[in-house]
Amino acid sequence: MYIDVLCELGAKAIDQTFVYHVPTFLKESIKIGVRVKIPFGKMEIEGFVININNDSLFDRDKIKDIISVIDEEPVLNKEMLILGKYMADSLLCSKVSAYQVMLPKALKAQVNTNVKLKYNKYLRRNKSIEEIDLYISKCRYETQIELLCKLKEKDILIRKMNSSINTILKHGLASIVYEEESRYKYTGKSDYKKVSLTSEQEKVVSCVVNSFDRSHTFLLYGVTGSGKTEVYMNIIEEALKQEKSAIMLVPEISLTPQIVGKFMARFGDVISILHSKLSDSERYDEYRKITQGKSKIVIGTRSAIFVPFLNIGVIIIDEEHTSSYKQENNPRYNAKDIAMWRSKYHDCPVLLGSATPSMETMARAANGVYTLLTLNKRVGNSTLPIVEVVDMKKEVKKGNFILSDILKNKIDDRLSKKEQIILLLNKRGYSSIISCKECGYVAKCPKCDITYTYHKKSNNLKCHYCGTSVPVIYKCPICGSDNLKDYGMGTEKLEEELKKIFDAKIVRMDVDTTTKKGDHQKIIDDFGERKYDILIGTQMIAKGLDFPLVTLVGVVSADSSLTASDFRASENTYQLLSQVAGRAGRSDRKGEVIIQTFNPDHYSIRLAERHNYLEFYREEMKMRKMLKYSPYYYMVLLSITSKVYEIGSVESNKIASYLRNNLDKETIVLGPSMASVFKVNNIFHYQIIIKYRKDNNLMSTLKFIDEMYKKNNKINVEVDFSPIRI
Repeated sequence: MYIDVLCELGAKAIDQTFVYHVPTFLKESIKIGVRVKIPFGKMEIEGFVININNDSLFDRDKIKDIISVIDEEPVLNKEMLILGKYMADSLLCSKVSAYQVMLPKALKAQVNTNVKLKYNKYLRRNKSIEEIDLYISKCRYETQIELLCKLKEKDILIRKMNSSINTILKHGLASIVYEEESRYKYTGKSDYKKVSLTSEQEKVVSCVVNSFDRSHTFLLYGVTGSGKTEVYMNIIEEALKQEKSAIMLVPEISLTPQIVGKFMARFGDVISILHSKLSDSERYDEYRKITQGKSKIVIGTRSAIFVPFLNIGVIIIDEEHTSSYKQENNPRYNAKDIAMWRSKYHDCPVLLGSATPSMETMARAANGVYTLLTLNKRVGNSTLPIVEVVDMKKEVKKGNFILSDILKNKIDDRLSKKEQIILLLNKRGYSSIISCKECGYVAKCPKCDITYTYHKKSNNLKCHYCGTSVPVIYKCPICGSDNLKDYGMGTEKLEEELKKIFDAKIVRMDVDTTTKKGDHQKIIDDFGERKYDILIGTQMIAKGLDFPLVTLVGVVSADSSLTASDFRASENTYQLLSQVAGRAGRSDRKGEVIIQTFNPDHYSIRLAERHNYLEFYREEMKMRKMLKYSPYYYMVLLSITSKVYEIGSVESNKIASYLRNNLDKETIVLGPSMASVFKVNNIFHYQIIIKYRKDNNLMSTLKFIDEMYKKNNKINVEVDFSPIRI
């Protein structure tokens, strides 16, 4: 027996299967999709069995034997094998990277992966109750009698062996059994109660449920607070009734605690949770629950789209506009695209939900490619909050550099009423830059083309690109002056300023305060229990959170996303403002939103003030059409990186020239140019942007370039289809 093995090494130069011979004693263990240990040069590595053959055309004397078979059952099922090949072909990524991304660490083809199962030890009775009662009647030892009485009712968890247990085992009254235990324990709190749907909600549920057993995509455009989560749960409940499974994707880890709490309260333990804050062992346990059929619902972030359900009834993607559904390193997949593929494979609907759909998704709905469903009203007695835009140019003249007078007054008012406040500042750290006032020196990361961010709590300067951290400087390294000043502001500085002004309990939620497992959940639970008055955070607090006592939301600086060098800057700004505004007034208490900006007349801010998404969509689409951006044009980003500046420059120019000579004349090739952050970790980044509507030569041309640079160790070329950032 001979097998084709795809090895764990992800280098493009060896992205192919290799033939191995299977010794007779291992033949019974070989199945397509299992992992095997193989000799590879001087190494011993792991790989996936992709194909099985009775013979081989290669010289048999040169074909090596496999060393061992790792799995009893395949870790890659038929669907995953087909999907991985599709990803490799359509994304120009390596096959092994496509397969590895689908699996938890414990099941990846990867040497030295050591994730063990956890078992609980139970004492289980072997004899009838009558026989045990007979033994009890003759027994003189109270500890044994007590143990046997408990054993008549249920199995007993054994923490530690003792003489009583040993005696019971010796007399054959019981035996020890081992049961696998999941290490993930949901510890959140929820006061969720099932509610009756509105007529709007019922219509949405009915449309999606009636499309079960066929591939179709719906866009649920519903204003914030319109009860989208309740709609999702009702659709999933119908899927479970039909003995189908459901995948529910959420964009942020911070969203999972509240959503999981509601789902747990309604559906119980048929739910598995998958996100990056789980440990390797917890993720493996959750994955095993899925493969063993114990879980029927999966809630998770991006990679949860790959869970190996065999009978998917519905795939739901909440906050579908969020960029986190696109992976920005290989394989550069978009979870929404994978959902569409799986929808066709399983003949099930996909439901995309958002209060601020992406331009691409809304355009497809407008053109009838997707079916548009709407929820125009908030549920219950809540109404959309009143939004007020504050021109910070006027406030700065009054000496208000951080908080405007109106925002300070509104915070005071809410604190006096025992209501809660959320403040958004989409920049973590204390300040953006440290600069010398004498010579103008700015503290920059030596490895990257970016300034350090000052973090006061750790008293360090950190690079948010490569992760370098150095002690804060007190003297200018250029002129020796100690006249250094920090400029800009992050969430850490905002927290410090608020504590100076208000007598309030304040909590901050950003990447720096949520490094440990459970940090997100603790902050959300504590804020929900009124342990804090003010929640400060970055964009992770903008979506999905539901706190009835939050009646004021403040956006401290709306311009941080608006001034980004990205064609989606206006869209991202509108979405962020609308989403965070939606956290206010979600009960019968009226909500207010204060947006501080230096650009009060920009259409994204002006229309967010009026909650007018459709007008924003029309305005933004005009700009996209004029500038030939998505969704009017498809886009591809080629990233060319090198450790040597000159090599990167020369090769990127060669690639651009080849593209112009081989693509259709109507296709637009922009560049090469330096990436927005040119140097990261001592590597230089160039980029080429391709815009096209239809180009039959595109894939063959890109594949040729990809092949040309596979074995070039001085230059790296990566292709990103439909990039999120350029």
